Amino acid sequence: MYPSSSSWYLHPSLYSMQPVQDLFSYRKYWAKRLTPAPVLPATRAEMDALGWDECDIIIVTGDAYVDHPSFGMAVIGRTLEAQGFRVGIIAQPAWGNTQDFQALGRPKLFFGVTGGNMDSMVNRYTADRKIRSNDAYTPDGAGDKRPDRAVIVYSQRVREAYKGVPIVIGGIEASLRRVAHFDYWSETVRRSVLLDAKADMLVFGNAERQIVDLAHRMAAGEDIRSIRDLRGTAFVIDEIPDAYHVIDSTHVDVPGQIDPIHSPYAESNSQNAASAKNSVQVIHGLRKRNAVAREQQVIRLPSYEAVTQDRVLYAHASRVLHLETNPGNARALVQRHGERDVWLNPPPIPLATSELDKVYDLPYTRQPHPNYNERNIPAYEMIRFSIAIMRGCFGGCTFCSITEHEGRIIQSRSEDSIIREIETIRDSVPGFTGVISDLGGPTANMYRLSCKDPAIESACRKPACVYPQICPNLDTDHNPLIKLYRRARALPGIKKIAIGSGLRYDLAVKSPEYVKELVTHHVGGYLKIAPEHTEDGPLSKMMKPGMGSYYAFKELFDKYSREAGKEQYLIPYFIAAHPGTTDEDMMNLALWLKRNGFRADQVQTFLPSPMATATAMYHSGKNPLRKVRRDENAIPIPKGLRVRRLHKAFLRYHDAENWPLLRDALRRMGRADLIGNGKHHLVPLYQPAGTGLSTHAMHKTTKSRPFLTKHTDAGRVIKKRGSGRTV
Repeated sequence: MYPSSSSWYLHPSLYSMQPVQDLFSYRKYWAKRLTPAPVLPATRAEMDALGWDECDIIIVTGDAYVDHPSFGMAVIGRTLEAQGFRVGIIAQPAWGNTQDFQALGRPKLFFGVTGGNMDSMVNRYTADRKIRSNDAYTPDGAGDKRPDRAVIVYSQRVREAYKGVPIVIGGIEASLRRVAHFDYWSETVRRSVLLDAKADMLVFGNAERQIVDLAHRMAAGEDIRSIRDLRGTAFVIDEIPDAYHVIDSTHVDVPGQIDPIHSPYAESNSQNAASAKNSVQVIHGLRKRNAVAREQQVIRLPSYEAVTQDRVLYAHASRVLHLETNPGNARALVQRHGERDVWLNPPPIPLATSELDKVYDLPYTRQPHPNYNERNIPAYEMIRFSIAIMRGCFGGCTFCSITEHEGRIIQSRSEDSIIREIETIRDSVPGFTGVISDLGGPTANMYRLSCKDPAIESACRKPACVYPQICPNLDTDHNPLIKLYRRARALPGIKKIAIGSGLRYDLAVKSPEYVKELVTHHVGGYLKIAPEHTEDGPLSKMMKPGMGSYYAFKELFDKYSREAGKEQYLIPYFIAAHPGTTDEDMMNLALWLKRNGFRADQVQTFLPSPMATATAMYHSGKNPLRKVRRDENAIPIPKGLRVRRLHKAFLRYHDAENWPLLRDALRRMGRADLIGNGKHHLVPLYQPAGTGLSTHAMHKTTKSRPFLTKHTDAGRVIKKRGSGRTV
């Protein structure tokens, strides 16, 4: 049973952006004298060597254990260890039975379960729902070391292994599935993963703050089922606390008439009594909404049953959820699932620079666990010499889940902390040749960018700071980043600092000095940027800037490349089949690519990831970026194998395998004038022998961003592979 309705509610101070308890100010747990460990133990023998009779916390993860700050299990594990807790790691356990889950024994406090750095379904399946042959987070890239829906499967095995043990789920898979969500792989709306995993608590976001507080409180004797006031957590409740005023989400953002008219909170006779009480609270809350402090308001989203049956309500729920993501003003959310409520507290307060510095200063070995015997882990090789300088993203791209997970408030490390990490890599990481592969994060150039006024930031409810234009309240000063670049590349033993993270070029043009610094010193011949499309229709659904920003940046890029005496190229990336995209949009994009001499060897097709705004568009046909109306015109949604293949084919207009499909489409579209053998034609009339006969070659799905081949006037061929995007 959960605590009575009057026994808990969030304190008002937790809703302000005022400092909260410092992450590293807690009194250390008694086991601090037994830590830190050279590596967090993954076997009983390693526990014995450390003198541990048990672990306080055991983390189960779908990734190989790499003790590096780019891997979630390492960050959470080392952060908890710094609090004095004994933390063990069970990485990629065999899930057919409970044996691997019992390897470290029963933890004293709780099991923490995560699917890994990626959602397990995104990790295992392509945008065409084909199973991938490899897994970058597994030794030797093996593709069979994690199950579908890993958080659910792992939690079930833990529960089988140890009855009654508290289970806390987290990581991106849990974070993005914390409410009822559309699941692309089953084409259904699934309920909150908290219920399917039968977990005691879900922590969303990067979660250091809430997981540390939770561990200390449980160590002090509190029952996890009584801990209900932690921001960034979700859990199941029996009833709404009396201290809260319930506001129906349809009064926050009215979706229009709902047919058939019924209460989405009364799906069965067995819950009528509870629903009646909640309805009274809803009315009471509406009457007092203007007089009641926000911290005592909770917004009731349409129930799981309602959003399953009504796509308009699904889009509406997605919009309301995204409106309640600013830690400065977000309210609690609640969503009915059958006879139970899933309660979501507001997002956690972002880490201060000093806290973030300490997280990255922890004693990571920066290497895979020794048990892997130097086997190749592709994801580790990619980030081995890279450094995260910030978290969060205020771009708000609708197809991306970074904002839903990390938030839109930028959390930046200090310059000194970053320099220390560079020196650590230089001095201690095997194989370092003097090249830092990246100083970045979700975006390369949002370091230390923030709202000019904390009060405005705390009150803002916009989903992006850069769309449709850059907000006048946003500080776009790139000087701190320029200073960091200059100091980093001046370090002894550092030959080059490369920038591998994606660049927000509409921000970069606000600082020509930054573009000059970047182009002159930190581009190795190619720079990846992501216009994503050329046409206003899909761009408006992506919340991406128009091509004017691209051309402005290209002008600066070319100018400073010439001044530096370097031959360098931009590598633009594009998405096929995004919501809001028509066949004509893709045709125009293909014509742009041809005019500019680009050939996409591999393409990225839109993949509807859980909780993303674009996924709500894909499922509902509505646009949650504005008020969702039942009677508004639907936006175009490229669904089905035929249209998705066609959109991919337009991006690969130069591939002879695609020409028959494109010829048919162009004739159907009334654009047969684009078929011919001239330079102004998109596809030729002739068909090379042996091509265009099979479909599988034309529609191979990739795990990465596009390859683009640029044909220059001098006849040189430039080829660049883009890195994969994380969801």
